[in-house]
Amino acid sequence: MIEENYQKVKQAIPSHVKLVAVSKTHPATTIQRLYDIGHRDFGENKVQELLEKQAVLPADIRWHLIGHLQTNKVKYIVPFIHLIHSVDSEKLLTEINKQAQKINRTIDILLQVHIAKEETKYGFSEDEIKLLYQSSTLEKYSYVRIRGLMGMATNTSDEHLIRKEFSGLRKLFIQLKSLNINPHCMEILSMGMSNDFSIAIEEGSNLVRIGSSIFGERNT
Repeated sequence: MIEENYQKVKQAIPSHVKLVAVSKTHPATTIQRLYDIGHRDFGENKVQELLEKQAVLPADIRWHLIGHLQTNKVKYIVPFIHLIHSVDSEKLLTEINKQAQKINRTIDILLQVHIAKEETKYGFSEDEIKLLYQSSTLEKYSYVRIRGLMGMATNTSDEHLIRKEFSGLRKLFIQLKSLNINPHCMEILSMGMSNDFSIAIEEGSNLVRIGSSIFGERNT
């Protein structure tokens, strides 16, 4: 069933869009099933759960941290994380750089932008992102490489609102990409989950984070 769901999702997204299978709350054995048919990019929300799975699953899995990251947990994931999607403050950016420097590893990240009409979601405002990206502040983060932006739309059935939020993030992405600030490179626009990935792709997303459409409803 999971394998069939995965193939349906793969067929529904264009070849240029990367699929991160969001495996949070699902056991390592389930992740292994997708690994066995060739999938390598998996997303987790919580550091503790990520560490437990990373310890028992194949070493070539590309792990994505997509949930809110506390600064005191950064040190545990910097040795192996492939991409941190949820960098939502300068405080967190500073801590990632600090921990990465200790092990001499450059960490790829996405800046999370608050685009939803919900206070429960994290992220920089559009103005904060512009200020950060257009100032000299980024120069001090020599062990961090900003690869793009991530955003989560409002949890609603209003497709017009979802499209408007994704469209706004794409415009910001294009604007920052045009600045061409090395070594930071705007290449990844991470938008779209199981309930809205089709709209996200239409609005320019090139990475989608899909869980329930592949694995079914979350285990609690």
